[in-house]
Amino acid sequence: MVFRMENAKVPVIQVRDLYKIYRVGDSKVRALNGVDFTIYKGEFCSIVGTSGSGKSTLLNMMAGLEKPTRGEIVIAGEHMEQKNENQLVRFRREHIGFIFQSFNLMPTMNAVENVALPLTFQGMDKKTRMQKANSVLDLVGLKKYKKHRPTQMSGGQQQRVGVARALVVNPEIIFADEPTGNLDSNTSREVMELMRRVVREQNQTLVMVTHDNYLAGFADRIFRIRDGKIISIEENHSMGKEEGEENGE
Repeated sequence: MVFRMENAKVPVIQVRDLYKIYRVGDSKVRALNGVDFTIYKGEFCSIVGTSGSGKSTLLNMMAGLEKPTRGEIVIAGEHMEQKNENQLVRFRREHIGFIFQSFNLMPTMNAVENVALPLTFQGMDKKTRMQKANSVLDLVGLKKYKKHRPTQMSGGQQQRVGVARALVVNPEIIFADEPTGNLDSNTSREVMELMRRVVREQNQTLVMVTHDNYLAGFADRIFRIRDGKIISIEENHSMGKEEGEENGE
């Protein structure tokens, strides 16, 4: 427990006075309207809000996919808003994993090949990347499905491949955008429990965007966003209690 509290003091993501203003004709739309927060190492945080609340814009900003109009985004000690496109691509490749709603798996590749794909971009040799991909697929419970292609797997199994692909690069931070949006409620719960368990075991930081309050409740902290502003940050004490019970505390 002491170890976890020490980790909690290490900031991994710092967002300061963040604005994103779009021009639509003669008017301005404030997608983000002065956002401030800090996320710490080993945390699972959910950003929850309705469509148009600014949650996806915020995720894109943190991932360096969009530039802010004003403000700072410091990730792993580096200013995202100051990087050029090539620097951002390199930073994402080295520090960040992504889990998408639509799985984004390559249909002609089996599970192992899909998981190994990000390692190819890192220039890793085939033997090492296949070993890593096999190991991560074991971790997410897909030992029997390694040679299956996406069309031979259920939605839940495909998203487990998606989780494995995010984990294989050993990222400091994982960004998940509505990761269970295409899954039924039981499968969604299984994938959320898997994500929570794995990032906790690996001591990684997970930031998930969702419109679903139930799914948001799997996180350690819940950031509620409305009209481009964080209106509340809630500590999820039920998760802490559950974790303590699991560890015999």
